[in-house]
Amino acid sequence: MTPQIKKILYATDLTKNSAFAFQYALDMALEHGAKIVILHVVEPIPPMVKHYVKGFVDEIKWEEKIQYEQQVAVDQIKHRIAAFCERQANLCLPCLELVSATLVRIGHPVDEILKAADEEACDLLILGTHGKGFLKHTFLGSVARSVSDRTRKPVFIVPLPEGDTDVSFEEI
Repeated sequence: MTPQIKKILYATDLTKNSAFAFQYALDMALEHGAKIVILHVVEPIPPMVKHYVKGFVDEIKWEEKIQYEQQVAVDQIKHRIAAFCERQANLCLPCLELVSATLVRIGHPVDEILKAADEEACDLLILGTHGKGFLKHTFLGSVARSVSDRTRKPVFIVPLPEGDTDVSFEEI
C-alpha cells in the first residue's frame, strides 16, 4: 500500500522553473487532499567575504547590518510568494488554502530542505531543476540531485519545459 500524502514540501529558489514546479505541487495537493509547505533557502554570506570586510568595518556593526539585510530579504521573499499565491488563486487555483506554512531559512539549501522536510513531517518533496547541462552539473552539483540522494522520502523533480511558460514569481 502506498503511504498517504498529507503534507508536501515545495522548495523554491524563486526562479521561473520553480514557479512552474509549484503548479505540480498544487495539483498533487488537490489530488491527495494534502497541504503544502513552501520553503526558500537564502545561502549565508561566505566566510571569505566576512574576512575581507572585517578590516574595513566594525565587526559588531557588520553583523548587525548582515542580520538586517537578511531579514529584509526574508520579508521580500515571503511577500513575493504570497503575491504569487494570490495570482494563482485568481486563476481558479486555491493556492492560499493549500499552503499551510511559508518558510524562509538561511543556510545551505540541501541541508535546510532535508531539515524542513523532517521538522514539518512532509511526506513528499517537490523541487524544480534548472537543467544546466552535463558540465555545470558535474562541477557545481545539483540541489535536486543531492536532496534525492540524501532523503528517504519521495522526491518529485520537475524539469524546466522546452517552451516558454507564463508562470513566474515576478510581480506583475
